[in-house]
Amino acid sequence: MVQPLVTTVCCTALALIAFAGNSVLCRLALGEQAIDAASFTVIRLLSGIAVLMFILNLGRSDHAVRSKGSWRAALMLFLYAITFSYAYISLETGTGALILFGAVQITMILASLMDGQRLHASEWVGVIVAFAGFVYLLIPGLEAPPLIGFFLMTVAGIAWAIYTLAGKGSKQPLGDTGYNFLRTLPLVVLLILMTYAYADLSLFGVLLAVVSGGITSGLGYTLWYTALNGLSSIQAAVVQLLVPVIAAMGGVVFADEAITLRLLLASVLILGGILAVVLGRHGAERKKPRSDG
Repeated sequence: MVQPLVTTVCCTALALIAFAGNSVLCRLALGEQAIDAASFTVIRLLSGIAVLMFILNLGRSDHAVRSKGSWRAALMLFLYAITFSYAYISLETGTGALILFGAVQITMILASLMDGQRLHASEWVGVIVAFAGFVYLLIPGLEAPPLIGFFLMTVAGIAWAIYTLAGKGSKQPLGDTGYNFLRTLPLVVLLILMTYAYADLSLFGVLLAVVSGGITSGLGYTLWYTALNGLSSIQAAVVQLLVPVIAAMGGVVFADEAITLRLLLASVLILGGILAVVLGRHGAERKKPRSDG
């Protein structure tokens, strides 16, 4: 049965807000020093595990084949979460989200090239423009993001891209995600053992981490999987480009951050370049002659 359009639209909108919410919540927690980065990561992942396992148990059938995820995906999920947290110690909300989602898209483009897919002229232009945006964002200056924050968030984006690619073709995406979260437990325990002596917690910081893990991560991913049932791959790629914009607006509203000229120009270059790549691929596929079989 075709999913109702209103369901797709609502789930997509809520999922994108949830993704942007992760950036806002993390920045509020770490920018205000309400919690340390390691503790935020631990609580976020544990909260995500709890919510996802609860959802999976609600819909579990005795005859259903249970998904178990993969250790590779779990490692990438953990790497994303820990670098994401430490990056937001020094990055503002919109800048962090821009670097994250820009790195995700560029990584996936490079992965396609390594897999033997050829880029058309419009796609190459888009890649060059997107990289130019990253270079401009990194140029030393009053408004340039700190190098360590830029590096950590880029690593987070690469890890998230690999995590996404590892889930391609998943027959049970919610189950795979839930068990990928669950498989991060050994790494979470190791992180606790390495950092518990330096833990710096406040009630506000803990609450932000719980909301980030249980709602904007756990429930946000569930809403996104529901939305994907009514979205084409091209539509899904394009709508995600709205996340940095939503996150920047969230930073202005909730964290009293300013929208700088550097961020605006870099956003136009990076997101415009990525959009050119996505639409260029879509146009090339439409021009391919159909086989009569």
